Parts: sequence; structure tokens; C-alpha cells
Amino acid sequence: MAVQTVTIVGVGLIGGSFGLALRAHGFGGRILGVSSPRTLEAALARGAVDAASPLEEAVRAADLVYLAQPVDRILDLLPQVRRFVQPHALVTDCGSTKEAIVARAGEVFDKAPWFVGGHPMAGKEGRGVQLAEPELFEGCTYVLTPFDGVLPNDPVVESFVTWLEKFGCQIQLRSAAEHDKIVSWTSHLPQLVSTALASCVDENLKRREDLAVAGPALGDMTRLAESSFDIWKDIVSTNRGNLAEALSAYIESLEDCRKKLGTEELARYFDRAGKFRQKL
Repeated sequence: MAVQTVTIVGVGLIGGSFGLALRAHGFGGRILGVSSPRTLEAALARGAVDAASPLEEAVRAADLVYLAQPVDRILDLLPQVRRFVQPHALVTDCGSTKEAIVARAGEVFDKAPWFVGGHPMAGKEGRGVQLAEPELFEGCTYVLTPFDGVLPNDPVVESFVTWLEKFGCQIQLRSAAEHDKIVSWTSHLPQLVSTALASCVDENLKRREDLAVAGPALGDMTRLAESSFDIWKDIVSTNRGNLAEALSAYIESLEDCRKKLGTEELARYFDRAGKFRQKL
């Protein structure tokens, strides 16, 4: 069964971009939005959704339910969504951590209706449907974390994957634990490094005019510091163990760099870092 009605719960940057991408790539069905009145007004104006609807009504009508809210909110919503969703439908999410979400979903979902965890490796420092764009997913890795590592053999699941491919996503299947371990290094550590660097410089350069004596490096390195803690608090709390390990390793690396200041041994960091950047 092809997807005819999509319900997006949380029509912000990611949810709004998902709706816009569907339309841009030829989706002809209905897109329902569940969000705050202010957000829904903006989403309707942008064409990210066709209609606003209460959660129960929107979920009951959906072939595909796309949960695009912060991690803790997704965890709270899963039991409600399971009560309302139709037996043929697929529920997926785009939460930035997966272990807690997949574990909760495993408690309330069995087989049909299906649940498949997901995480598009795409985004911006800002938030809100005003920043949504249909090209947001183009070229990005989209991680799917099905319960047993294999996607359900079901037409609605196949239809969802086909739309992701139309968006230009590179799909990877990973376990929830593997996903969270990897993103603690590739996503969460860079965020905290940027945040800590911005806080450190702000604490030690008190005069505003001193910031004029800066090249583009400081701006590049602190770009992520604009991200909202409202989003990151759930991510950090649900991936604390992995992130603590990554931070400890990074701190150890910084300490080693400090010891090697003024020595030729520091060159190996530059060499290794340059090669890593080329790989990236």
C-alpha cells in the first residue's frame, strides 16, 4: 500500500522540511500537521502541511506518522500514538538519539502497525519551520534503526524508504546502540566542543572590541554554539555515557597537545588532522 496520508507531529525545521520535500518530489496525498497553533500557522503558510489536526484525529488518518519532536517528547508520545494508529500504518521518528526511543517503542509496538526508528543527519543551528527547506535532506545520510536490524517487508515501509531515496538520502541501517555510539563522536562531541570554546573565549576576552581581532576560524569553530539547549538537553541526557567517553578522550587529546607545544611532536596532530579532514 502506497502512503496516501502523512501526519507530521512537530512541524519545525525537520518536520517542516519533510513536508516540503514530499511536495517538492511529487507527493500527491494529504499532509496533516500536529504542533502548536503558532507553528501550524507558519507551516500552513509555507505549504509544509495541508491542514492542522489534533493528535488523535491526525494519527488515526495516517498511513505514515512522522514524529519530529525532541527526544523526551517522542518518548512521551509513543504510547499515545500506538493507541491511535491504524494497523497498516508505519510510525517513524527523527530523534537524534535512538536507544531510548527504540526501547520505548519496543514496549508498545509489536508487528503491524510498524515502528522504525530514524535519524536524518541534517539540520541547522536555528530551529522552526521558518528555516525549513525541501532540499534539507539532499545528500544526507539517513540512519534507520529497525528493531532486529532488518526493515519490515511491508508496502508502507517500502513506500517510506522510496520517498527518502527520492529526497536524495543515503540510507544506512544501524542498531540503535551503534547509532548512538557513532553520533556521540560525529555530532554530539562537536556541539559541546563548539559550546565550550565559545563560553571559554567569552569568559577570557571581556572587552567587546577584542573580538574584532579575530579571523574566520573563531566564527567557524563556534557556529554550533548558536544551537538551542532546549533541543540538546534531551540528546545529552539520553546519550550521556557515550558522550562522557568521547569528551574524556577529547580532553586527553587536548592535554597531550598542550604538553607538546613548542615541540616537533605537535606536527603529528596537524598531519593526522589534515588527513582526517580530507577523508571527511
